[in-house]
Amino acid sequence: MRGIDAGFDALWLESYLDRRETSGRVVVRADISRSVMGRGVLILDDVFDTGRTLQFARAHLMNKGAEDVLTAVFALKPGAGPQGIDDWAYEAPDRFLVGYGMDDAGSWRGLPYLGAVPLS
Repeated sequence: MRGIDAGFDALWLESYLDRRETSGRVVVRADISRSVMGRGVLILDDVFDTGRTLQFARAHLMNKGAEDVLTAVFALKPGAGPQGIDDWAYEAPDRFLVGYGMDDAGSWRGLPYLGAVPLS
């Protein structure tokens, strides 16, 4: 990344609370530790479903003084539509995704592949 002074930080948000359906409420489990004042921010997320978490994250970082916030997600769920995100990598099935850091109530996070479990 020539000419870009990119830093890294993590914002841990939770809305599923160890369930397969969102609780409807976003909880900050761990906030960022570096200032974003006057900086552009890129949020990378795993799955875009309702958009509630990314909307919360964008507002949270703008309130901390970010100049601009762009978003990219790995998996876009059907019916979610890309409104509210700037880019995505994969149009996912309507299943609960696990592996590569995504979990089902703490299980399956360490799978070395992407898996899907039925929504039921």
